[in-house]
Amino acid sequence: MEVDEALALVNEASGRAGSGPDPIPGGRTPEPAGQADRAAQAAQPMPGTHGGPAQPGHGGPAQPGHKEKHHHPRATPWPEARARAAQAARRAPRRDAAPVPLDEALGQILATPLTALTDLPSFDTSAMDGWAVAGPGPWDVREEAILAGHARPRPLADGEAVRIATGARVPQEATAVLRSEHGLTDDKGGLHPQREVVHGQDIRPRGQECRSGDQLLPAGSLVTPAVLGLAAAAGYDALEVLARPRAEVLILGDELLTEGLPQEGLIRDALGPMLPPWLRSLGAEVIAVRRLGDDAQAVLKAVKESPADLVVTTGGTASGPVDHVHPTLKRLGAELLVDGVQVRPGHPMLLAQLPGGRHLVGLPGNPLAAVSGLLTLAEPLLRKLSGHPAVEPYHAPTRDEIHGHPHDTRLVPVVLRGDEAVPLHYNGPAMLRGIAASDGLAVVPPGGAKPGQELEILDLPWALSPLSAPLPGGCFT
Repeated sequence: MEVDEALALVNEASGRAGSGPDPIPGGRTPEPAGQADRAAQAAQPMPGTHGGPAQPGHGGPAQPGHKEKHHHPRATPWPEARARAAQAARRAPRRDAAPVPLDEALGQILATPLTALTDLPSFDTSAMDGWAVAGPGPWDVREEAILAGHARPRPLADGEAVRIATGARVPQEATAVLRSEHGLTDDKGGLHPQREVVHGQDIRPRGQECRSGDQLLPAGSLVTPAVLGLAAAAGYDALEVLARPRAEVLILGDELLTEGLPQEGLIRDALGPMLPPWLRSLGAEVIAVRRLGDDAQAVLKAVKESPADLVVTTGGTASGPVDHVHPTLKRLGAELLVDGVQVRPGHPMLLAQLPGGRHLVGLPGNPLAAVSGLLTLAEPLLRKLSGHPAVEPYHAPTRDEIHGHPHDTRLVPVVLRGDEAVPLHYNGPAMLRGIAASDGLAVVPPGGAKPGQELEILDLPWALSPLSAPLPGGCFT
């Protein structure tokens, strides 16, 4: 069976994306037992196809008449693979810490506690526009006003009031701030309260939020926009943060174009534009993206000489004549920590420890399979390397039935609608249309999931941003 025929059979078995009579979202139409298994086996990666069948995205051209192999005797269960990736980071060299300016610290991890350098506020401050008053009213109002950012005002005498702006320094001897809407002035310059005035009312006393030397946040905290604001208010110009792990992306495959339309057996490189920002969202500093084609010596040299903490390769993880990742790792004396994962898509992914404590994540060439590899191996590894705390898993019931693999975990793009996860079509290993419209990936156990079954949801890095708003025209279920 040729690859295109096998793929057609798999697509039929798993539900043609949006076509055909009422396919099960994210699943398949009923069929005789065993047909899906035979189709899945027929569509396993061929030697020389970069770990995936020839579909738009990555992976070498199919070889007509060549039998495809399913050869992953050491494949690791999906939960164990993620655990191994997180554990691998503990064997890496300790991350350095360095001060960085506030405008460069977003998304990084505090290497030391954030300690207040001053009292907050550093002086008694008016919380409202109105009058600073001393003693009980009515009061005689001074002619001047106190504005924020000006020099220390003169003290108030008992029975006096002075106009004051929000954020301005409260004069000594003031007992309260009377809001503008709670006071009336007469034609003789007298101020009369319209409500009871309580001692200390609408004054933010010095040190109300913190005192100099107080710990505001512990080491290990994520620097968010709010943390940047707190640090600035507390007197910081720079923050001591953990250095980001450096990542280098090696794009493999002679069949890849960097611009224009696919033509003459060549396809567009989808992973070159996608992986760097995705890795940055996981906490990495991407130092280079290199396109090496199918040159074994170039791959060996690039991996050996890379200064990155994490080398990410695309394609070439199978055992064909142009699949150079395994031979490269063997020549370098690398330790294979994960060699294949029981997950669909993306089962040919791998994780290795390189000499010197560096790591390599080998992603399959097909785009959605590569995303699966990112979330399975790269995300737990980078989270630990960068010092980010573990994310508590969360679950949501699936709205629809989702067909599963007989033996492997399956990752399916979903959108979240209310309390439910809605599986999306266009979820083949070479497809990005589903993941581009999704909020996350549902973790479907072997055998599939029934409507209402609770599934773990893997968040996408941008899932909580405004970009996650529903797309016009629906969610393509």
